[in-house]
Amino acid sequence: MRTHTGEKPFSCKTCGKGFSQGGHLKVHMRIHTGEKPYSCETCGQGFSQRGSLKIHMRTHTGEKPYSCETCGKGFSQGDSLKVHMRTHTGEKPYVCNTCGKRFFDLSAHKRHTAIHKEEKPYSCGTCGKSFRHRDNLVIHMRTHTGEKPYSCETCGKGFSQRSYLKVHMRIHTGEKPYVCNTCGKHFCRQSNLVFHLRTHTNEMLYSCETCGKSFSDAGGLKVHMRTHTGEKPSL
Repeated sequence: MRTHTGEKPFSCKTCGKGFSQGGHLKVHMRIHTGEKPYSCETCGQGFSQRGSLKIHMRTHTGEKPYSCETCGKGFSQGDSLKVHMRTHTGEKPYVCNTCGKRFFDLSAHKRHTAIHKEEKPYSCGTCGKSFRHRDNLVIHMRTHTGEKPYSCETCGKGFSQRSYLKVHMRIHTGEKPYVCNTCGKHFCRQSNLVFHLRTHTNEMLYSCETCGKSFSDAGGLKVHMRTHTGEKPSL
């Protein structure tokens, strides 16, 4: 009945948080004590809750009980499927209050907002650009060295980042995981879906400074500018 009345007679002496059941308080206390009574028999990692161990075990078994109805991709957690669905819908619920940039998931939003308030201790010795994480600097350095450690096994093309290779592979597999919910058209890149969605919303983000005509993508504006400059595209 406490779930209906809101009564929470069990309180944490450390932080004051209240609970309707003693069992819930017991589990909560592990946050403060660090107790992890549930251990993975495969790798030994400990967990404070049985449910967390159950989810973890899927990393060993490969079980993915949550499937995307649009592209069929499977996930070990329901929350992961929820975030994935935004790649199809284009939904970006997390907004940076500083610059207005939007994000699909909370973790990406947190990483981004940190760039507005935290130091960037890792600097590029070539161009001076700074980064918050060493890994980002390592990736950036490849723009100077030309290093491309990730190669396509089908055609041999090299890439500086693993994510670029993953997108490239769709050329060979024909995979198009991003789907427009309005017309059903499929795309191999999320950015292509975002541009396409503007054809349904009539959203125009790129404007010509000469005549004021607007376009949904930068490419359209670039082609249009030739009508003013007289530039002819190279063959």
